[in-house]
Amino acid sequence: MCHACVIEGARKHMLSRRDLFRGGAAAGAAAIAAGALSARSALAQSGGTVIDLTHAYDSDFPTFDGVPGILYEEAVNFDESGYQLWKLTIFEHTGTHIDAPLHFSRDGTSVAELAPENLMCPLCVVDIKAKAMDDANAALEAEDIEAWVSENGEIPSGALVAVNSGWSAKLGDPSFRNDAEGKFAFPGFGKSATDLLMELGAAAIGVDTLSLDPGSSADFAVHNSWLPAGFYGIENLANLDRMPTTGATVFVGVPKHAKGTGGPARVLAVV
Repeated sequence: MCHACVIEGARKHMLSRRDLFRGGAAAGAAAIAAGALSARSALAQSGGTVIDLTHAYDSDFPTFDGVPGILYEEAVNFDESGYQLWKLTIFEHTGTHIDAPLHFSRDGTSVAELAPENLMCPLCVVDIKAKAMDDANAALEAEDIEAWVSENGEIPSGALVAVNSGWSAKLGDPSFRNDAEGKFAFPGFGKSATDLLMELGAAAIGVDTLSLDPGSSADFAVHNSWLPAGFYGIENLANLDRMPTTGATVFVGVPKHAKGTGGPARVLAVV
């Protein structure tokens, strides 16, 4: 069956379901409920193995702007006080972290306002390692989603769709961030893919790199379209090679600070 036929069938199925709930709050509630139900269904079928999709990070972890993302200052010394405590200075978008809609919109949803039902998601992993080997700035495009649907079936409502580019293996090497000329070089999402994922009812996207957009992006097209539309993203995911293509459930533990544009996240998958 052709990819176009498959994706058109998936679109019609998803749209027909959403047609039942059109009209303001009803549509939003239906999408949240569908995502939560899909996640619970996948969880019920899992073997119960928990896999951490989060990198531990310190001031040496690569950041987009090159500034250390977390700084430690001793606040209480154990030898002096019998307990110990650090004062931390943390930039929101460092390590494995979430991008909330507010990150790229003036008045979008903050990280504290994200619906908790959308933080428990069916996980779909799209492997683009072969593509990334040929092009360090490879982008997941709509045709890659179509091929995935053709092989694996429709993307569940409320899913987190993650790109596995194999980039985590480069962590600790300068090539995780830059090419030989010192320019940004890492895979990400193309806007054609995220536009399609909006239609198919996904709740979130994730990458194993520094940015939702490829390193060579000049306009941050995905950041500027996906986030303001009310969706969130996760950057610097770990251990995607250990995940099945479909069938796992992820739990996205996020900070809940008011007016937050994002923040370090603990992302756990149950398989």
